[in-house]
Formats: sequence, C-alpha cells, structure tokens
Amino acid sequence: MRHIISALVQNEPGVLAHVAGMFAARGFNIDSLVVGETEQPEQSRMTIVVRGDDRVLEQVRKQLAKVVAVIKVRDFSGVAHVERDLMLVRLSVTAERRGPLLDLINIFRGRVVDVSPKSILVQLTGPEDKIEAFIECCRPYGIKELARTGAIAMTRG
Repeated sequence: MRHIISALVQNEPGVLAHVAGMFAARGFNIDSLVVGETEQPEQSRMTIVVRGDDRVLEQVRKQLAKVVAVIKVRDFSGVAHVERDLMLVRLSVTAERRGPLLDLINIFRGRVVDVSPKSILVQLTGPEDKIEAFIECCRPYGIKELARTGAIAMTRG
C-alpha cells in the first residue's frame, strides 16, 4: 500500500540522513522525499512517499516519532488530504506541432514557462496520476528533460 508520511522536524544537520536511514534499515524504498522550511524557519516538513506493509510501516512511524529532532509524524493513509506534485518538463516541438501541444498543456492546466524555437518548458502541478497522464500524452512529442519534486500533502479542513 502507498503511504504518505509527513514529519515536522527541527531544521538541523543530520535529520534527513537519520530519517531516511530508518526507512532503509527496514527495507523500505522511498518513492519520493521532499523537505522544506515551514512558516517557522527553525522547523522543516519532510514528506515521504513509500509503499509497503501497513503493520511494518506503523512500526517505522512510531520509531520515527521517537527521534529527538522529530516534532510530529502523520500518515495520510485513510485521511482526507490534498496532495500535489510539481513537474518541469522540456518538450521537443516543431512550429507545426506547437498548436496541438499548447492545447494539451491547457487541458492539463499546465503553464508554459519558457519557449525556444525547438522546445517548450512546461510547469505542471497536481496529484501524481495527473502528472503521469500528462507525461504519457507528451511522449509522442519527445521529452528532452524532466524534473519532479515528489508529493507534498496536507490534511483537508
């Protein structure tokens, strides 16, 4: 099962390595890991996406909560939440194919952030499945370069 774990941590050296090591020690591959400062500069929020057994992951979550630098841990599984991923993708495009590509970008509510004679750089945000669908639709144009942030999430309400 896919789990999105959010950990509010002290913004200090070594915390990221410690947390990632806990998952690796238990045999969990981290699908994505995003870390950024919160509204309080001395704290960061880590958003970790992993797939695995619910029971074992619950033990990891509990151990994570015991780490001194960790303030709060939350698993978004089964909780109403908003999840977003950010992607930048550079697509090959000729003048005659630019129109249909721009239509596709608009359908997915993407934004063109850079244009050159032979390529378009697109920014797209949304849930993982939307990002994946856009990537598949763009493959015929030719993906030159792609970068993704990984998921971030917050509970609703």
